[in-house]
Amino acid sequence: MSLSATRTTIPEEARKQGLLAVVIARAVLGGRAAAGAAMRWTAAVRGVVTPLGWSVAAAAAVSLVVGYSWGLVEIIALGWAFVVLVAVAALWLVGRGAGEVRLSLPTPRVVVGDHAEARLVASNPGPRRFGGVQLEVPVGERVIERVLPGLPRGGTVDEVLRIPTERRGIVPIGPARTVRADPIGLMRREIVWSDTAELRVHPRTVAVSALSTGFIRDLEGSPTRDLTTSDIAFHALREYLPGDDRRYIHWRSSAKTGTFMVRQFEESRRSRLMVLLDREPGAYTDDAEFELAVGAAASVGARAIRDARSVAFVVSGRHAGRTGAMRELPTVSRDRLVDALCVVERDDRVAPLPDVARSAAETLHGLSLAFLVTGSARGVGPLRSAASRVPAGVEVVAVQCAPESQPTARTVGGLTVFGIGYLEDLRAMLARSASVA
Repeated sequence: MSLSATRTTIPEEARKQGLLAVVIARAVLGGRAAAGAAMRWTAAVRGVVTPLGWSVAAAAAVSLVVGYSWGLVEIIALGWAFVVLVAVAALWLVGRGAGEVRLSLPTPRVVVGDHAEARLVASNPGPRRFGGVQLEVPVGERVIERVLPGLPRGGTVDEVLRIPTERRGIVPIGPARTVRADPIGLMRREIVWSDTAELRVHPRTVAVSALSTGFIRDLEGSPTRDLTTSDIAFHALREYLPGDDRRYIHWRSSAKTGTFMVRQFEESRRSRLMVLLDREPGAYTDDAEFELAVGAAASVGARAIRDARSVAFVVSGRHAGRTGAMRELPTVSRDRLVDALCVVERDDRVAPLPDVARSAAETLHGLSLAFLVTGSARGVGPLRSAASRVPAGVEVVAVQCAPESQPTARTVGGLTVFGIGYLEDLRAMLARSASVA
């Protein structure tokens, strides 16, 4: 074979191989696209055909196979009747409609027991008639159903949906969807028109007295018995020692005694508050007690945030260890705090209250006042044990909640225990503590 023939043959073979590779690649891509389309079509059919529809389709197939196999005219007729029934049901779902359905939530946050509503607006901006279908709006665990009347061009339906707020929590609303279904129920087509909105139902709170009054007497910090050479609470004078800051030398006293004298101060502790909400189920006799405890804890936390105090809101955690026994909720604002409290529930797997208090004391620094909020089933022993985990010098107040009970106030082993039956009892007790101080 000549050199010129070789130069001509090799590129030709390469070109043929390249074309074959392109054909194979396109075939593979086309097969994948077809498979994807088939899967999407299958998923769409599964989402439209009801169990009754699948039964009728199967009956049609069986009737036609048996009828034609055995020559049974009646069975063949029955099979074709089923086919016609399925075809008519499919035609019933044709068309989306030129309308619009909007779901809005005027107020995304309410207090438990308050009035709450969602607004549903259906309109028809298109030329064709829209409506005559069933409209469904999931609200929590239930579904609100309405029949949307036929709307001419430019027609509008504005409806208000009442939302139950008897229970604290987050209520999902929507999505609003229209449902097209044949009269027999062989097929059902849902068209989603809106996203899911969330209504946050906050716990009920009351306005309580300023928490620093009656418990923390110093605006900038509570003086302690620990002495330091640098603070704002003056304690006494002492002789100068090497290493003392010369800025705190008291020159007048030094001139009188002939010895350098320096100021000595009482170390101040910043008025940081901690609110600890007990989540152990055994601490409460029923749901009402826990709801009262959530409201009491939220009232104290909200007041601390309003006073611009440094506050830590802690609930029982699930795991042992320094940080696992507790979980801290956001306190950057009142709304953030009560938003987080919407989903706080009792839990059998949380750490015991004394472990939670110890974890909080080890994690949070500079505490000066701690509130332990729990139920009436919690004994005094665990409360004292939890209070003993808090550093010395920190005022600890336990709040036991028992709905509709008489308010009580007692001191047990240096621990102040408030018993409340209503949120207003907590407000009255804190106000009384402020007046006595």
